[in-house]
Amino acid sequence: MSIVLHGVSAGKGVAIGRARLIVRGFDEVPQRNLAAEEVAVETERFEAAIKATRRQLEQLRNSIPENAPTELGAFISLHLMLLTDVTLSREPVDIIEDQRINAEWALKIQTERLSEQFDAIDDEYLRERKQDMLQVAERIHNNLIGLSNPFKISSDLLNDTIIIAHDLSPADTVHFRDQQITGFVTDAGGPTSHTAILGRSLDIPSVIGLRQARHLISEDEWVIVDGSNGVLIINPDDIVLAEYRRKLREFRTKKRELNKLKDTAATTQDGINIELLANIESAEDIKTLNKAGADGVGLFRSEYLYLNRDSLPSEDEQFAVYSEIVKKLKGKPLTIRTADLGVDKNPRWFGQNGSINGCTNPALGLTGIRLSLAEPVMFRTQMRAILRAAQFGPVNMMWPMITSVEELKQCRIHFETAQRQLTERNEPFGLPKIGCMIEIPSAALTVSVLLKLTDFISIGTNDLIQYTLSVDRGDDAVSYLYQPAHPAVLNLLFHIIRTANRMGKPVSICGEMAGDTHYTRLLLAMGLRRFSMNPANLLAVKDVIIHSHINQLEDELPKVIRNDDPEKSERLLKQLNEIAHHTDTTLKSMLAD
Repeated sequence: MSIVLHGVSAGKGVAIGRARLIVRGFDEVPQRNLAAEEVAVETERFEAAIKATRRQLEQLRNSIPENAPTELGAFISLHLMLLTDVTLSREPVDIIEDQRINAEWALKIQTERLSEQFDAIDDEYLRERKQDMLQVAERIHNNLIGLSNPFKISSDLLNDTIIIAHDLSPADTVHFRDQQITGFVTDAGGPTSHTAILGRSLDIPSVIGLRQARHLISEDEWVIVDGSNGVLIINPDDIVLAEYRRKLREFRTKKRELNKLKDTAATTQDGINIELLANIESAEDIKTLNKAGADGVGLFRSEYLYLNRDSLPSEDEQFAVYSEIVKKLKGKPLTIRTADLGVDKNPRWFGQNGSINGCTNPALGLTGIRLSLAEPVMFRTQMRAILRAAQFGPVNMMWPMITSVEELKQCRIHFETAQRQLTERNEPFGLPKIGCMIEIPSAALTVSVLLKLTDFISIGTNDLIQYTLSVDRGDDAVSYLYQPAHPAVLNLLFHIIRTANRMGKPVSICGEMAGDTHYTRLLLAMGLRRFSMNPANLLAVKDVIIHSHINQLEDELPKVIRNDDPEKSERLLKQLNEIAHHTDTTLKSMLAD
């Protein structure tokens, strides 16, 4: 009998294959009491496991393949950072010495303590970081028991292998492209988890947050992963299997067709050119950007230069990174977002245990531009590095989480100070264009004032939606309330885009909506002409653009914007997409005749 499970969609597409169960962790950890003379040996064994884990993660980070997603290196760096925290690297040793127990059991005790602490955190996004801690602890445990590569898959498996796991770490996914893995599902994870982000970036059909999938699936059992709809089908019957095999053929054909669009201009049917940019995190990502045919970088997340280290990056170090990217882009624009630290991105060098002022609600505390303004030396150091890199090509500098014109004025004062400091040093520099992120409702509602002090703006839809609707999309209990098509969100987006266009200032979107083809035509109708997204989504968005008629879309837009019923929003959006698709199909038929 077939079983259908519903979870969170991660990587799009369809995968059909045999299940491979990954069973690991602390399910069967033995407890052993130690004699006094055994304690020192046991602590040395634990410390050796820590060193082995660090060595493995560093090797993985250094050997990430070129075609790996841009986020992978940052996530592995986060695991290295967690590994160095005393709560994992030292406190189990104290437990071994105090209770005279074996290292595996001591690690389990400490992991359970940390899990309880994560569960008590109010913020769901931060609470989800518990999975990262568990993944690091699991790797330590595997080294304790001599299982250095529990993820290795035997070569005699069928080509279509689907991984079934409680959770998967970033380190696990390094092996995906080298082994016969066509899809994966996990019991854990939410929309903002690293597993979800990696699933989307790897472009592998995947469904997460299924809770009990591992307990319902047998090894080598046939399963279907419908990553587009967040569905897992266990033991499908012949009719379902035949239907999904048809969908799989269509999906693969579509991917081959999309790859042909790399050098095609993103121009609508009525001749409007659209700029498609990429979100990146390192110079290595330029290769992925070029493969997708991106027009440049719409968002460089510079905060990753500040993580997994014990001190601030120097001006020269940052200058080297920024200038390398500018040169590799060969004239294409680079937009650098100044360090967007706080919430889940807390460097070790700031505050106790990497937390910022012990704020109980970090998303509303010292984060984004607030942190930069509170640390002016750090802020000006970064801006000097950006100014110096701007002499080599087109560079834009963007400030995150702006809430008011007062913050913008303060930023400009620091910017002018950074320029003066470089002039006094007789250091050559260029002048980047200045912009800010619109992620807060207060910024959205006063965007006309902010635009007077900036050259451009970029809309961060992820945070804008969460702040507007007061809902954490990572919280299973309220995730259904996270609605990008909510009338309040759509009216804010329309207001921002229309205001920027009226004032002649460039506006882009760099949040997830930019890379979601479900919203492409709506955003085009609103007047958006610049999208910035994960490179993996770029060709699919381009495909929608080149088959769209903006004039026709604009005629349908008022129906969506005037609607004030959240339940009708998705239906109206679906109608808009269907009308546009029907028009394009009719035109193709007429041309063929």
